[in-house]
Amino acid sequence: MTPPVDKRARSAAARLYAVQALFQMEAAGISADRVMREFEDWRIGVEDEDAPSPEADSNLFRRLVDDAVTWQSKVDQATDHALVAKWPIDRIDPVLRALFRAAGAELVTPVTPPKVVITEYVRLAEAFFPEGREPKFVNAVLDHMARQLRPEAF
Repeated sequence: MTPPVDKRARSAAARLYAVQALFQMEAAGISADRVMREFEDWRIGVEDEDAPSPEADSNLFRRLVDDAVTWQSKVDQATDHALVAKWPIDRIDPVLRALFRAAGAELVTPVTPPKVVITEYVRLAEAFFPEGREPKFVNAVLDHMARQLRPEAF
């Protein structure tokens, strides 16, 4: 039996799973409903031979994936505006694209303060790219996106 997990850790896990799910949706060409069911049935909080997968806030996970799909055009446009002209969103690393879409989904809806969103997704970028410059890149792009999508918060 795994010990209870605090709310912040469950939120962080939901964000991680949402990025992974969005990546998988794009890579495999599967629907949001299918990937959410797969994650909930086979990944989130499931114990395997190595270690248990972290528990996640399932409502946040579902909201992020749903909102990323619903708002994808708006989020991709905001991401494109934050990137240099030679690097539109379709040319960046697919993991970063999924990360920007999940973060953008949180920025579009005024539930979480933009600074919290930026901090949480920079942490994810650090986990995905521990040796690279990507976390700084993510910070800059998300800051630009947040100012565009939620100007009232600044």
